[in-house]
Amino acid sequence: MRICLFPGTFDPITLGHTDVINRALDLFDRLVIGIGVNSNKTPMFTLEDRIAWMQEIYRNDPRVAVAAYKGLTIDYCKEIDARFILRGIRGVADFEYEKAIADVNRTIAPQVETIFLTTSPQYASVASTLVRDIHRYGGDVAPFLPAAVREGILKLKP
Repeated sequence: MRICLFPGTFDPITLGHTDVINRALDLFDRLVIGIGVNSNKTPMFTLEDRIAWMQEIYRNDPRVAVAAYKGLTIDYCKEIDARFILRGIRGVADFEYEKAIADVNRTIAPQVETIFLTTSPQYASVASTLVRDIHRYGGDVAPFLPAAVREGILKLKP
């Protein structure tokens, strides 16, 4: 079985993320969206909210699983028997950063291959960081988010 891990913080998951996930689904038998828990980061949205949003988005696709993990991504790949890591690339800067990580991962675990997919052009500028900033200052984040996330964020507003 071709199992792939798509790791990230997904704070929040954006249309750029879902674009990459949806296009990758035909490449793998199972795709695990792995939310990395990093003690050095303080996410805007709770882990529970992020998991719930992703589960809602992919509730009708048995090929997709959502999980949280701690520690090295490459170790989590071993834990779930993933032979592939999926990374979305928006531009050259993303590629340079992601390639360095892929090279280190290949040294640690040569059996795990990193697959890069470029985002569709309409999502090349969508980043969770930008979405959080727009949300923080009361802007409209609707054009950047899947419906489940938009609805979830509206429910969180006081």
